[in-house]
Amino acid sequence: MIFRNLDLLREDPAGFLVLILMVSVALLIAITIHEFSHAWTASFFGDDTAKRQGRVSLNPLVHLDPIGTLMLLFVGFGWGKPVPVNSLRLRRERDMALVAFAGPLSNLVFAALLFLPFRFGNMAPPDVLVYVLFFSIVLALFNLIPIPPLDGFNVAMGFVPDRLLGRAYKFAIYGPIVLVMILGADMFLNLGILSRLLFPAVNFVAWLLTGQRFML
Repeated sequence: MIFRNLDLLREDPAGFLVLILMVSVALLIAITIHEFSHAWTASFFGDDTAKRQGRVSLNPLVHLDPIGTLMLLFVGFGWGKPVPVNSLRLRRERDMALVAFAGPLSNLVFAALLFLPFRFGNMAPPDVLVYVLFFSIVLALFNLIPIPPLDGFNVAMGFVPDRLLGRAYKFAIYGPIVLVMILGADMFLNLGILSRLLFPAVNFVAWLLTGQRFML
């Protein structure tokens, strides 16, 4: 995201600072909503681990992951600080899928509600809300990729037959390696693997929510 606007730093430093401010606000909102929803849902289904660590909170400082936030800021996709969940304390084992899905779902619902007045009115949304919408959708869809440790893996495990769960979780240890390799290839080799997969979906969801597409 910031990498794509470095020319603005030379041409309009003040505009670049405004961009940084708007992106930062959008990130704080999107990440906070996402991680709060994980923590609240886990608590609702019986695991108070996150609650005891102060994660059932709308304070953005308790939800920021340094690397994940920088990834969102600079390249457009990333993550928040993982919410601790003890699956053994949930009412049902399959509730883990609901806890995982709560984060992405909350981002999409929040974005939809945020843009309702603009979708059905004649007002143009302010730029900062456009960034909130963008990062909310990106955070939701990126985290729905079924590669651990992303939310999509635990969501997918909710649909795996019991007899295959053990085998599926056995391969979960390789997920972070695969994810780092993909992110590294995108950042340093400029392959655009995730952006080519993710941004068309982001634009489609944005069109569903607002009737407009991003200029990506």
